[in-house]
Amino acid sequence: MSHIRIEDRDSVRHLIFDRADKRNAMNSEFIVDLDTALLDTQNDPAIRCVVIRGDGPMFSAGIDTSSLSDFSGGLAKLRPTREAMIRAFNRCEEMTKPVIAQVHGAAIGMAMELTLACDMRVTADDAVWSLPETRIGLIPDVGGSSRLPAIVGLGRAKELIMTGKFIAGDEAERIGLANRSVPAGQLDEAVQTLVDELLGCAPIAVGLAKRVLDSVARPNLSQNLELEVTAQTVCAATEDFVEGASAVSERRQPNFKGS
Repeated sequence: MSHIRIEDRDSVRHLIFDRADKRNAMNSEFIVDLDTALLDTQNDPAIRCVVIRGDGPMFSAGIDTSSLSDFSGGLAKLRPTREAMIRAFNRCEEMTKPVIAQVHGAAIGMAMELTLACDMRVTADDAVWSLPETRIGLIPDVGGSSRLPAIVGLGRAKELIMTGKFIAGDEAERIGLANRSVPAGQLDEAVQTLVDELLGCAPIAVGLAKRVLDSVARPNLSQNLELEVTAQTVCAATEDFVEGASAVSERRQPNFKGS
């Protein structure tokens, strides 16, 4: 059973996270299913626009906490896991079709990192956004640290990442993280409005504009993604991460002792 449900609405494909009982948390099987769905969508000439959204009470809680053990296995274990995630997320940028993330409830950690690879983000104004990795001794990787500065600026990116703070959807729009923020009950309508605006433009021009803009905004993306993996390997070998992972499993605040 796939963790991604596909719903086609004429030339628009909705990729829907179908793991609501786990708050759409992402594990290795989820990533494989997402990669397959994105690749099929990329290669389908009938599809002109893509919407990524979650079923149930939230977009996604991010990484499945059972997957935290992948971080403690060193580079040999961490690299293939992260490469699979990077490959899946990069497809959002690599396809010429515009990709919209529709966020309700929450987009936490890896889920927010996925939205950063999308072209545009539409959020419920009460949705919660965060990259909380530093709170457990890690950094946002799979594009989180590499993409965010180009979207919100370096200062905002440092604040969000280095404090691991949580912000609401209306704040996400104010700082440029989200393109549009609306009350939760209007979210579907707001996404459809944006989709209609994109479909009203020439698809070849839209695709080429996307490619040029991404190249200008993130000219060293592949190099920076590699840097993220290297930095994550260092983080995963620290006592801070051991304490952070323990705190997550025990549902308590971590007690970092510092260097």
